[in-house]
Amino acid sequence: MKILIINGPNINLLGIREKHIYGKINYEEMCKYLKEKAEKLKLNIDIVQSNIEGELVDHIQEAYGKYDGIIINPAAYTHYSIAILDALKAVDIPSVEVHISNVNSREEFRKRSVTAPGCIGQICGFGIYGYVMAMMGLINDLKQE
Repeated sequence: MKILIINGPNINLLGIREKHIYGKINYEEMCKYLKEKAEKLKLNIDIVQSNIEGELVDHIQEAYGKYDGIIINPAAYTHYSIAILDALKAVDIPSVEVHISNVNSREEFRKRSVTAPGCIGQICGFGIYGYVMAMMGLINDLKQE
């Protein structure tokens, strides 16, 4: 099973930005952690990150025919990117939206996701472990097909 993990704006600044919200682990450490967890789950994963909305859309489109599932942290684009929503719907690959922080306990605007309707589920508030939960969710979903 092959999964693409897509990270949006500022996720590359983990370990630097708002450590009280996002934790102390940096982006490279997170990627290493996710690759180790994926290996234990017998998943092949690729991880990409961009601060540019169009590049995130490109990654989603390029996943078509190559990946069995997508895990996406659209970051700030969560709240207004119809382009990302449309791309997720267009490729019709089972996708899970992940947020490191509990977006529901933060500012009011963070409580609304326009991208989640393009996903089979959303996970938030469990730190980087949310990505592992998303991996397990995709495994479960794909086994039921």
